[in-house]
Amino acid sequence: MKRYLIAGLLVWIPLGITLWVLYFLLSALDQTMLLIPYAWRPEQVLGFPIPGLGVVMGFLILLSTGVVAANIFGARLIVAWEKMLGRIPFVKSIYSSVKQVSDTILSNKSTAFRKALLVEFPRRDSWTIAFQTGSPAEEIAEQFDEQYVSVYVPTTPNPTSGYFVMLPKSQVRELQMSVDEALKYIVSMGVLEPHCHAPSPGRTPVIPAPPPTAPPAS
Repeated sequence: MKRYLIAGLLVWIPLGITLWVLYFLLSALDQTMLLIPYAWRPEQVLGFPIPGLGVVMGFLILLSTGVVAANIFGARLIVAWEKMLGRIPFVKSIYSSVKQVSDTILSNKSTAFRKALLVEFPRRDSWTIAFQTGSPAEEIAEQFDEQYVSVYVPTTPNPTSGYFVMLPKSQVRELQMSVDEALKYIVSMGVLEPHCHAPSPGRTPVIPAPPPTAPPAS
């Protein structure tokens, strides 16, 4: 009976969590329907609400915003909008910080979170997976005698919290696994092993020595 209960949990726990996350996202996106005038909402026109319509509404808002922001006129509007927000003391600090982080992460030219690394943390001979976020600021880099890299060390099983450290580049080992595989490995606390990759150029794979054979019987 215990074996059957565990098998049932292995089926329903991932499915239940997935459905809960989808329900949460759909409920949150359905709040975008508040932007539509009350008389035009589906429950007023059709007599019943349409679940998931907020997803379509959110997609259209993002798409239309991107179209406007991609032309010269839209770019000027965004600049004027940012200048207006920059005049509000408390809002200015929050908006500028979030915008810098989002521009760094979402930019195609950015190298943030593009490499999975193996680093010694929190002490020597204790290794964990981290992500390269860039290089130290020029003022900080001048304090070092060698090249350093900026690294984000996520916590397990919640990778949204972690530690920001700067380590010598010589002490950082770049992994062949993708960032997605590294995240799965961290969230699963090492249970889900990443797929094997071919060794990087210049690195000779370690081949275990065959076990010693017993001497023939006399």
